[in-house]
Amino acid sequence: MPYRVVGSATLVPVSEQPSLPGPHDMRASNGDRERFAKVLHDAMAEGRLTVTELEERLDQVYAARTFGELEPLVRDLPNQQLVAYQASLPQPVTATDPARVGGRGTSSSAVAIMSGSERKGHWTIPPTFNAFAMMGGVEIDLTQATFEAAETVIHAFTIMGGIEITVPPDVTVYVTGSGFMGGFSNTVRTQAPPGSPVVRITGMAIMGGVEVKPPKKPKKNKEIQEG
Repeated sequence: MPYRVVGSATLVPVSEQPSLPGPHDMRASNGDRERFAKVLHDAMAEGRLTVTELEERLDQVYAARTFGELEPLVRDLPNQQLVAYQASLPQPVTATDPARVGGRGTSSSAVAIMSGSERKGHWTIPPTFNAFAMMGGVEIDLTQATFEAAETVIHAFTIMGGIEITVPPDVTVYVTGSGFMGGFSNTVRTQAPPGSPVVRITGMAIMGGVEVKPPKKPKKNKEIQEG
Protein backbone atom coordinates (compact mmCIF):
# COMPACT_ATOMS: atom_id res chain seq x y z
CA MET A 1 0.00 0.00 0.00
CA PRO A 2 1.51 3.43 -0.92
CA TYR A 3 2.20 5.85 1.91
CA ARG A 4 2.62 9.58 2.20
CA VAL A 5 4.77 11.51 4.68
CA VAL A 6 3.05 13.64 7.31
CA GLY A 7 5.38 16.01 9.18
CA SER A 8 8.81 14.44 9.65
CA ALA A 9 8.06 11.05 11.15
CA THR A 10 4.52 9.78 10.57
CA LEU A 11 3.50 7.61 7.63
CA VAL A 12 -0.18 7.52 6.67
CA PRO A 13 -1.63 5.18 4.02
CA VAL A 14 -2.69 7.14 0.94
CA SER A 15 -6.03 5.34 0.91
CA GLU A 16 -6.79 6.85 4.32
CA GLN A 17 -6.44 10.46 3.17
CA PRO A 18 -9.63 12.41 3.95
CA SER A 19 -11.65 13.04 0.80
CA LEU A 20 -13.04 16.44 -0.08
CA PRO A 21 -16.77 16.81 0.60
CA GLY A 22 -19.06 16.51 -2.41
CA PRO A 23 -21.77 19.08 -3.23
CA HIS A 24 -24.34 17.23 -1.10
CA ASP A 25 -22.01 17.35 1.92
CA MET A 26 -21.21 21.05 1.68
CA ARG A 27 -22.42 23.16 4.58
CA ALA A 28 -25.34 25.47 3.80
CA SER A 29 -25.34 29.14 4.78
CA ASN A 30 -28.26 31.29 5.94
CA GLY A 31 -28.43 32.74 2.42
CA ASP A 32 -28.65 29.25 0.93
CA ARG A 33 -31.53 28.36 3.25
CA GLU A 34 -33.34 31.55 2.28
CA ARG A 35 -33.04 30.70 -1.43
CA PHE A 36 -34.67 27.32 -0.82
CA ALA A 37 -37.30 28.96 1.41
CA LYS A 38 -38.22 31.33 -1.43
CA VAL A 39 -38.74 28.37 -3.76
CA LEU A 40 -41.16 26.88 -1.24
CA HIS A 41 -43.00 30.17 -0.71
CA ASP A 42 -43.42 30.56 -4.48
CA ALA A 43 -44.68 26.98 -4.76
CA MET A 44 -47.30 27.64 -2.09
CA ALA A 45 -48.40 30.81 -3.91
CA GLU A 46 -48.81 28.76 -7.12
CA GLY A 47 -50.94 26.19 -5.33
CA ARG A 48 -48.34 23.41 -5.44
CA LEU A 49 -48.02 23.26 -1.64
CA THR A 50 -50.56 23.74 1.13
CA VAL A 51 -49.86 26.08 4.04
CA THR A 52 -49.27 23.07 6.29
CA GLU A 53 -46.81 21.53 3.82
CA LEU A 54 -45.02 24.87 3.52
CA GLU A 55 -44.61 25.17 7.28
CA GLU A 56 -43.34 21.59 7.57
CA ARG A 57 -40.77 22.07 4.83
CA LEU A 58 -39.65 25.46 6.12
CA ASP A 59 -38.93 23.87 9.50
CA GLN A 60 -36.69 21.37 7.72
CA VAL A 61 -35.05 24.09 5.60
CA TYR A 62 -33.97 26.14 8.61
CA ALA A 63 -32.81 23.01 10.44
CA ALA A 64 -30.76 21.74 7.48
CA ARG A 65 -26.99 21.76 7.78
CA THR A 66 -25.97 20.60 4.28
CA PHE A 67 -27.19 20.83 0.69
CA GLY A 68 -27.94 17.13 0.82
CA GLU A 69 -30.62 17.91 3.43
CA LEU A 70 -31.99 20.88 1.47
CA GLU A 71 -32.32 19.43 -2.03
CA PRO A 72 -35.00 16.78 -1.26
CA LEU A 73 -37.30 19.54 -0.01
CA VAL A 74 -37.68 20.98 -3.54
CA ARG A 75 -37.11 17.79 -5.55
CA ASP A 76 -40.82 17.31 -6.36
CA LEU A 77 -41.21 20.91 -7.57
CA PRO A 78 -40.70 21.71 -11.28
CA ASN A 79 -37.41 23.16 -12.56
CA GLN A 80 -35.73 23.26 -9.15
CA GLN A 81 -32.59 21.31 -10.05
CA LEU A 82 -30.99 24.53 -11.33
CA VAL A 83 -31.95 26.39 -8.15
CA ALA A 84 -30.34 23.70 -6.02
CA TYR A 85 -27.21 23.72 -8.18
CA GLN A 86 -26.83 27.50 -8.08
CA ALA A 87 -27.28 27.50 -4.30
CA SER A 88 -24.46 24.96 -3.97
CA LEU A 89 -21.98 27.21 -5.78
CA PRO A 90 -19.52 29.20 -3.64
CA GLN A 91 -20.86 32.66 -2.86
CA PRO A 92 -18.58 35.72 -3.19
CA VAL A 93 -17.24 37.08 0.06
CA THR A 94 -16.80 40.82 0.42
CA ALA A 95 -15.45 42.96 3.21
CA THR A 96 -18.06 44.44 5.52
CA ASP A 97 -18.27 47.88 7.06
CA PRO A 98 -16.73 47.58 10.55
CA ALA A 99 -18.87 50.50 11.72
CA ARG A 100 -22.04 48.50 11.03
CA VAL A 101 -20.96 44.93 11.79
CA GLY A 102 -19.66 43.79 15.15
CA GLY A 103 -20.64 43.15 18.74
CA ARG A 104 -23.09 40.76 20.36
CA GLY A 105 -26.81 40.81 19.68
CA THR A 106 -28.81 42.68 22.30
CA SER A 107 -32.24 41.29 21.38
CA SER A 108 -33.23 38.20 19.42
CA SER A 109 -37.02 38.57 19.24
CA ALA A 110 -40.00 40.90 19.41
CA VAL A 111 -43.45 39.57 20.32
CA ALA A 112 -46.75 41.46 20.34
CA ILE A 113 -49.98 39.68 21.29
CA MET A 114 -52.85 42.14 21.42
CA SER A 115 -50.21 44.74 22.21
CA GLY A 116 -47.19 46.47 20.70
CA SER A 117 -43.45 45.85 20.66
CA GLU A 118 -40.57 47.79 19.14
CA ARG A 119 -36.83 47.57 18.57
CA LYS A 120 -35.28 50.86 17.52
CA GLY A 121 -32.49 53.29 18.26
CA HIS A 122 -28.99 52.01 18.99
CA TRP A 123 -29.11 48.22 19.28
CA THR A 124 -27.36 45.16 17.87
CA ILE A 125 -29.32 42.56 15.93
CA PRO A 126 -28.11 38.93 16.03
CA PRO A 127 -27.77 36.73 12.91
CA THR A 128 -31.33 35.43 13.41
CA PHE A 129 -34.18 37.58 14.70
CA ASN A 130 -37.79 36.46 15.22
CA ALA A 131 -40.76 38.84 15.10
CA PHE A 132 -44.30 37.67 15.92
CA ALA A 133 -47.46 39.76 16.02
CA MET A 134 -50.95 38.45 16.74
CA MET A 135 -53.67 41.09 16.82
CA GLY A 136 -50.90 43.54 17.63
CA GLY A 137 -47.98 45.37 16.08
CA VAL A 138 -44.19 45.04 15.98
CA GLU A 139 -41.88 47.83 14.85
CA ILE A 140 -38.26 47.05 13.92
CA ASP A 141 -36.02 49.97 12.96
CA LEU A 142 -32.54 49.16 11.62
CA THR A 143 -31.59 52.78 10.90
CA GLN A 144 -29.21 53.09 13.86
CA ALA A 145 -28.71 49.39 14.49
CA THR A 146 -25.46 47.46 14.21
CA PHE A 147 -25.25 43.83 13.12
CA GLU A 148 -23.59 40.93 14.86
CA ALA A 149 -22.94 39.26 11.49
CA ALA A 150 -22.62 40.42 7.89
CA GLU A 151 -25.83 38.57 7.01
CA THR A 152 -29.01 38.62 9.09
CA VAL A 153 -32.28 36.73 8.74
CA ILE A 154 -35.50 38.17 10.16
CA HIS A 155 -38.37 35.70 10.48
CA ALA A 156 -41.58 37.74 10.49
CA PHE A 157 -44.86 35.99 11.31
CA THR A 158 -48.13 37.81 11.86
CA ILE A 159 -51.72 36.72 12.45
CA MET A 160 -54.27 39.51 12.17
CA GLY A 161 -51.51 41.94 13.06
CA GLY A 162 -48.76 44.02 11.52
CA ILE A 163 -44.96 44.08 11.45
CA GLU A 164 -43.12 47.16 10.23
CA ILE A 165 -39.42 46.92 9.37
CA THR A 166 -37.42 50.04 8.51
CA VAL A 167 -34.27 49.40 6.47
CA PRO A 168 -31.74 52.22 5.80
CA PRO A 169 -30.07 52.70 2.38
CA ASP A 170 -26.71 51.28 3.52
CA VAL A 171 -28.24 47.83 4.08
CA THR A 172 -29.15 45.38 1.30
CA VAL A 173 -32.51 43.70 1.91
CA TYR A 174 -34.18 40.67 0.32
CA VAL A 175 -37.84 39.92 1.06
CA THR A 176 -39.21 36.41 0.43
CA GLY A 177 -42.22 36.19 2.76
CA SER A 178 -45.66 34.94 1.75
CA GLY A 179 -49.18 35.97 2.65
CA PHE A 180 -52.47 34.14 3.22
CA MET A 181 -55.27 36.69 3.13
CA GLY A 182 -52.44 39.09 3.91
CA GLY A 183 -49.11 40.00 2.42
CA PHE A 184 -45.58 41.37 2.43
CA SER A 185 -44.89 44.88 1.13
CA ASN A 186 -41.39 46.07 0.22
CA THR A 187 -40.72 49.67 -0.84
CA VAL A 188 -36.96 49.55 -0.24
CA ARG A 189 -35.42 49.73 -3.71
CA THR A 190 -31.88 50.91 -3.02
CA GLN A 191 -29.08 48.37 -3.52
CA ALA A 192 -26.48 49.05 -0.84
CA PRO A 193 -22.75 49.23 -1.77
CA PRO A 194 -20.76 45.96 -1.89
CA GLY A 195 -19.71 44.83 1.57
CA SER A 196 -22.76 46.35 3.27
CA PRO A 197 -24.79 44.27 5.73
CA VAL A 198 -27.39 41.97 4.15
CA VAL A 199 -30.82 41.43 5.71
CA ARG A 200 -33.12 38.65 4.49
CA ILE A 201 -36.74 38.93 5.58
CA THR A 202 -38.99 35.90 5.36
CA GLY A 203 -42.04 34.49 7.07
CA MET A 204 -45.82 34.41 6.75
CA ALA A 205 -48.57 37.01 7.03
CA ILE A 206 -52.00 35.51 7.79
CA MET A 207 -54.80 38.07 7.62
CA GLY A 208 -52.14 40.64 8.40
CA GLY A 209 -49.22 42.45 6.85
CA VAL A 210 -45.45 42.85 6.94
CA GLU A 211 -44.20 46.19 5.62
CA VAL A 212 -40.55 46.75 4.71
CA LYS A 213 -39.83 50.41 4.12
CA PRO A 214 -37.05 53.02 4.04
CA PRO A 215 -36.59 55.60 6.81
CA LYS A 216 -38.71 58.72 6.69
CA LYS A 217 -37.02 61.67 5.06
CA PRO A 218 -36.31 64.48 7.52
CA LYS A 219 -38.64 67.39 7.19
CA LYS A 220 -37.09 70.65 6.06
CA ASN A 221 -37.56 73.54 8.39
CA LYS A 222 -39.69 76.17 6.82
CA GLU A 223 -38.67 79.71 7.42
CA ILE A 224 -41.56 81.91 8.34
CA GLN A 225 -41.05 85.38 7.06
CA GLU A 226 -42.89 88.11 8.79
CA GLY A 227 -44.39 90.58 6.37
